[in-house]
Amino acid sequence: QVQLVESGGGLVQAGGSLRLSCAASGRTFARYVMGWFRQAPGKEREFVAAISWSGGITYYADSVKGRFTISRDNGQNSITLQMDSLKPEDTAAYYCAAVRTRSDSYIAERAAEYDRWGQGTQVTVSS
Repeated sequence: QVQLVESGGGLVQAGGSLRLSCAASGRTFARYVMGWFRQAPGKEREFVAAISWSGGITYYADSVKGRFTISRDNGQNSITLQMDSLKPEDTAAYYCAAVRTRSDSYIAERAAEYDRWGQGTQVTVSS
């Protein structure tokens, strides 16, 4: 089983950048689809980005496309979310998530599809 720990959140001005990391334990990390979600106060958790086993397939929410980049390093059991051109509406708690799948061609974008979650890291973007 995989356990997840996020890091890298913080306070940044609009237009700035942050890089989130998610460290995973477990020997089968390379067979997990990985995703990032976020949740702002009073709002539902929403999909941000996901990446397939090998990293060959990535998928982004329209709200972050062109600004955020998800990547993974299976040798280091980690994923990152590079966030550029941040906006105040990106303010939220960001969560790393994982689900073991049977195919490298599968991407999951619904929170209900993931069964492993980190504790979250706060990102605050000031205007």
